[in-house]
Amino acid sequence: MIRTPLRPLARILKARESGENPDAIERDNKRKRHEEMRDQSRRRAEGSLVVLGLFFLTAFGAVGGRMATLSASDLAEPRSSAMNVQIRSNRADILDRRGRILATNHDTYSLYAHPHQMIDKDGTIAKLLEIFPDLNEQKLRKELGGNRKFAWVKKRLSPEQKQAAHDIGDPGLLFGPREMRLYPNGAIAAHILGGTRFGEQGVSSAEVLGVAGVEKFFDDRLRDPAKAHEPLELSLDLTVQAASEEVLFNGMKIMNAKGASSVLMDAKSGEVISVVSLPDFDPNNRPRPLTVADKDKDQSDSPLFNRALQGVYELGSTFKIFTAAQAVDLDIADAETIIDTNGPMRVGRRSIGEFENKNYGKLSVSDIIVKSSNRGTGRLALEIGAERQQEFLKSLGFFEAAPVETVERGTPLLPSNWTELSTVTISYGHGLSTSPVQLAAGYAAIANGGTAVTPTLLKQDGTVPLGPRVMSPEAAREAQKMLRAVVTDGTASFGDVPGYSVAGKTGTADKPKPTGGYYEDRVIATFATMFPSHDPTYVLIVTLDEPEIMGLGRMRRSAGWTAVPVTAEMIRRVAPLLDLRPTVEPATLARVTLTSQ
Repeated sequence: MIRTPLRPLARILKARESGENPDAIERDNKRKRHEEMRDQSRRRAEGSLVVLGLFFLTAFGAVGGRMATLSASDLAEPRSSAMNVQIRSNRADILDRRGRILATNHDTYSLYAHPHQMIDKDGTIAKLLEIFPDLNEQKLRKELGGNRKFAWVKKRLSPEQKQAAHDIGDPGLLFGPREMRLYPNGAIAAHILGGTRFGEQGVSSAEVLGVAGVEKFFDDRLRDPAKAHEPLELSLDLTVQAASEEVLFNGMKIMNAKGASSVLMDAKSGEVISVVSLPDFDPNNRPRPLTVADKDKDQSDSPLFNRALQGVYELGSTFKIFTAAQAVDLDIADAETIIDTNGPMRVGRRSIGEFENKNYGKLSVSDIIVKSSNRGTGRLALEIGAERQQEFLKSLGFFEAAPVETVERGTPLLPSNWTELSTVTISYGHGLSTSPVQLAAGYAAIANGGTAVTPTLLKQDGTVPLGPRVMSPEAAREAQKMLRAVVTDGTASFGDVPGYSVAGKTGTADKPKPTGGYYEDRVIATFATMFPSHDPTYVLIVTLDEPEIMGLGRMRRSAGWTAVPVTAEMIRRVAPLLDLRPTVEPATLARVTLTSQ
C-alpha cells in the first residue's frame, strides 16, 4: 500500500495562502488512512472465512459421500493387511462328478521372526539354512539383522519343517496358523484346476487366490464366505482322467511326440469328462510361466500351456466329415453319390493333390471319407459354396473360442479373406485352426443326432436341454455310418476296439512354422472318434504333436499309425469306467488296412 503524507506540502502552502487551517488537512488524511486500513482488514478477514468455509464444506462432503457409499454397498467382510488381523482365507473345495476331492484346503503354519527378541542370531540363521536350503543366506541375514521388529522366514511349512524349526528353541522364531491349497491327486487334471497363490497375508492367515484354470475362473465364487461349504462340482471323472493321462503319456512316448492332448465329452450334455494336456505339471508346485527373457522358447512348449483348450491347430482330415454331412443335409449328395476325384484339380493358382499323390478315381461320398480324398471333399465343398460352408461351421462353434469355464481358451484362426480356395482347403482341415475341445463339440453334434453342443466343465444336474439343430437327424446318421466305415475299412483300421464299436476320422496336418510356411517332416496327428457307434454316447479327440514311429520299414507320421492306436487303447481303458457294457459283434477275419492318413 502506498502511504499518502498526512501534511502534503503543496496543499499546506495553498491552504495558508487562502487562509485555511492546515491542521484540517492532516485530520482529513488521517481519517481516510484509517478507513482504508479498516477496509483492508475486513477484506482479509472475509477471504479467510471463505477459505475456511470451503475447507469445512469439502471435508463434510467427503465424509457424507463415504457414508452414502457404505450405506448403499453390500455387506462385506472387513479385510486388513495388518499382521495381527484375521484375513478371509476360506476357499471352497473342488470335486469331480462323483464327489471325489480335486482341490481342498490344508492346515499348515508360517514361520516369522521378531529379530529384536532373538538370542543367538548367527546360530539360528545357520540352523534355518540347514532346514530350508532354498533360503538365500545373504538375504536372510539382512532381514534378521539391524533393528527390524518383524521378518518373514517361510510362509508355508511342512509338519517336518515346523518341528525342526521349533527344535531350534529361539524365542524370536514364531509360528502362525494358515491354510494352503492342496491338490491331493498331484498332476491329475492340473490344466483344468490351474493353481493358486497367496494374496493378502498375515501371521495367522493368508488369502488364497486362483491364478489359472477353474481356480481363477471361479475365484470369486470359491472365495465367497457364504459358499465356503458348497463345493464346486466339475464334470470331470477322476478315475477316467487318471486312466486317460496314463494311456496318453505312454502313447506320446511310444510315438516319440513332443506333446499330446485328449478331450472326452458327453455327446448329449456337452460335459467334459476328461481333459489331458502333456507335458503337464503339479499344481502343488506350479512352475513359473515363460517370461520375456524366454523369448526364444515357444509358449506351447511350456507345461502350463493347455493344448486341449488353449492350443489352436489345423486338424486336417477330421474336418472332412463336416463337409459330407452338410452335403447330405442340403440334398446335394447322399452316401452313395459318385464324385470324380481324378486329377488334376486346380483352384485359383493352387493344385489340389491327394495324400502320397494317390489317385482314387470315382468314389461315393462314403468312400471319399473312408479313403480320405482331398479332391472329393473339395468338390463337395464347391457345390456347397463359401457362404453356406461358413454358416455351417459357425453353427458348430468354430468361429469363436469354446465357452468352457476356464481362462485358457484358444481363439480360432480364420482366413482374412474366405476365397474359393479357402472353401476347398478348409473342407479338408487346412486354412482354419481350432482347438481340440471345439472339434469335440463339432463331432458331438453328429453323434447326438444333429444338435449343437456347448462344452462345459461343470457337472450338469438333470436333463440338459438340446441345443439348436445344425443338421437333420438323417444327415447325422449318414455321417455316423461313414465314420464307422473309416474304422472298419479305411484309414483308422487300428482303431477298432473289441466290444466297443468305434467310429471316427483321422487327420494329419503339416505343422506350421512360427516364421510362416510348413515343416516337411512335422505334423499334428488327430483321431476324432465317437463310441459306441450304434448309439454314440461319448466323443473322444486325441492329438499328437510331431509323432513319428517306424512301421513296415519306413518312418510313419500319419494319424492312422500314431493317434489311432493310442485312441483305441484309451477307449479300451475308459469305456468300462464309463459304465459302458461291451457288446459281442459277429466275428470277422482279421485284416489290416494300410493307413493313408
